[in-house]
Amino acid sequence: MHVFVTGASGWIGSHTVDDLLAAGHTVTGLARSDASAAALEAKGVTVLRGDLDDLDTIRRGSAEAEAVLHLANKHDWANAAATNASERAAVETIGQALVGTDRPFVLASGVAGLAQGRPSEEADPNPFVGPDSMRGGSENRGFDFVDQGVRTIAARFSPTTHGTGDHGFIALIAAAARAKGVSGYVGEGTNRWAAVHVSDAARLVRLGLEQAPAGTRLHAVAETGVPTRAIAEAIGEGLGLPVTSIDPADAVDHFGFIGQFFGMEMSATSDETRALLGWEPTGPGLLEDIAAGAYFDVRVA
Repeated sequence: MHVFVTGASGWIGSHTVDDLLAAGHTVTGLARSDASAAALEAKGVTVLRGDLDDLDTIRRGSAEAEAVLHLANKHDWANAAATNASERAAVETIGQALVGTDRPFVLASGVAGLAQGRPSEEADPNPFVGPDSMRGGSENRGFDFVDQGVRTIAARFSPTTHGTGDHGFIALIAAAARAKGVSGYVGEGTNRWAAVHVSDAARLVRLGLEQAPAGTRLHAVAETGVPTRAIAEAIGEGLGLPVTSIDPADAVDHFGFIGQFFGMEMSATSDETRALLGWEPTGPGLLEDIAAGAYFDVRVA
């Protein structure tokens, strides 16, 4: 297939592009910067220059492809409203470009907030609806196009898609430990985070693009739930720092914005995803990655 990918040079996107190319697909990638364009071209990817606000380019890339993979997101935590609006507009633009084609459209989503008091499952509907909700309600908006002949698939990612070079949430938590001189967890640290290695997530996305039927919710989850205290202990061990509990009221002050998430229960299962696609994670676990040093040379911008 010829696949158009937004976020093609990002953390998950770059690994997914590699997996797509290795499987024999061709890729066109949206690139915002000269550096991103050069990196994609070096892999043999056709580049479309633009960003998430360049809806004409996104529409063109979607219309000319046989499948679309939407992984880009502004992740501007200081302006969530703008980030959500941009995400929703991009999903609407892609969906409209694919109406009546039955082409696959895989969009990035997450497992956070889907269930209370238990791990989230694929059957759990996404509660975020409308432009003012998390991610602009993009998962539900994308599924609106199923009845219009679009094979929309939601790839719900774990809160940490980890590996060497990751600059996401775990890197931020490790950076806070360096800055504060202690490796912290929130409260008792019994809340859990689902986790998946980036290579497994990339393979799952490709399999979903190839095989999943319209309306499918896929969970990119290898480990159902890693206790956040265990994450802090692994970081403390690797950095030679003491490990301590942080009062929930002080979490944002200690960790930065990630503190509002580090105390949340974000566990999830992937039984239905594995059964549907024959997907079995093979990469290292989160604590194994931390112990191997994946986050100790990372510098967060």
